[in-house]
Amino acid sequence: MKIISQRALALARKELYSHCNSPAFYGIAVFFLLFTSIWLFYIQRYFAMDMASLRVYFAAFPLAFILVIPVITMKSWAEERKLGSVELLLTMPFSEWELVLGKFISSLAVMAFIIVLTIPVPLSLLPLGRFDGGVIFGEYIGSLLLASAATALGLLLSSLSKNQAGAFLGGAVALMAVMLIQQITQSFDLPPWLAEGINFISLAFHFESFSKGLIDSRDLAFFITATVLFLFLNTRVILYRKWR
Repeated sequence: MKIISQRALALARKELYSHCNSPAFYGIAVFFLLFTSIWLFYIQRYFAMDMASLRVYFAAFPLAFILVIPVITMKSWAEERKLGSVELLLTMPFSEWELVLGKFISSLAVMAFIIVLTIPVPLSLLPLGRFDGGVIFGEYIGSLLLASAATALGLLLSSLSKNQAGAFLGGAVALMAVMLIQQITQSFDLPPWLAEGINFISLAFHFESFSKGLIDSRDLAFFITATVLFLFLNTRVILYRKWR
């Protein structure tokens, strides 16, 4: 039994083609590359650090995702709902999971492509020091897992929004909350149970081990569980729209 059906893949290809023909895709890719490069070389003053580590570079990824991912996911459901094409889509022979997976695969493929575009940065720095290739590999794996959970959340919020502006704002605010909420535990002296609870729901907290090059099975399980949970909730929203 195939986990991803041909119909879901066909929808993903259609959505991916739509992304590639959108000026927003190229604009957001340029923004991501500029933001992470400026963060590394000008804000963090990487060359003044004199260290063979890209941890500060990957620390910028969660911040950039707060704006990049809502731009990619905002039109997935919200635009179809505004144009009225979502009703037509729901009458076609797709299951809720096929519809959600098709849009998720295309959005995650776009994010993966943007992340791949950053590879020239570490490649250009490798001759300057004794970098650990395994650490950089772990940082990229963590970046993809973080993008996966954040993209699933962005698609869920798009399905709950009436238009693209609402989907973008909702996605940006929600991602800012789950990315930065761990700052509360670093700024205030909270009871251990409360600090652990806040850290548990923070995507950036679970990304920290990957940014150090460590692949922690607990953080790996968290990102996979969060992605599946948000996609499941997305299917419930689509099912509600289908039968209401």
